[in-house]
Amino acid sequence: MPENKNFIIVRRDTWERKIYFETDDCAKIDITGWTIFFTVKEKISDTDTNAKIQKTITTHTDPANGESEIILSPTETNLSGSYVYDVQVKTSADSVLTLMNGTISFIEDVTQRTS
Repeated sequence: MPENKNFIIVRRDTWERKIYFETDDCAKIDITGWTIFFTVKEKISDTDTNAKIQKTITTHTDPANGESEIILSPTETNLSGSYVYDVQVKTSADSVLTLMNGTISFIEDVTQRTS
């Protein structure tokens, strides 16, 4: 069963989330060759091509120790309202697993200048 987790992101902010892969007894899982899919949609029934955000991550921060990261740019977080998302992985053995899902809400920022 995927972990259900909701996030609030300030619009136009950079958002970073580390992901760690471990066994039940906390041993690191080598994720070399794994692909992580991060998808944000208005509705679950929307096609992936109509997703608001799609990330395909194949380069990990420390794959031998089970560490990766999802990074969204200010352009990608320039949304408002609430959306559904999930995080799926495709392992090197071609298994597909949904790790996490929930909602992401984008809230207005007060400061809008960058310089």
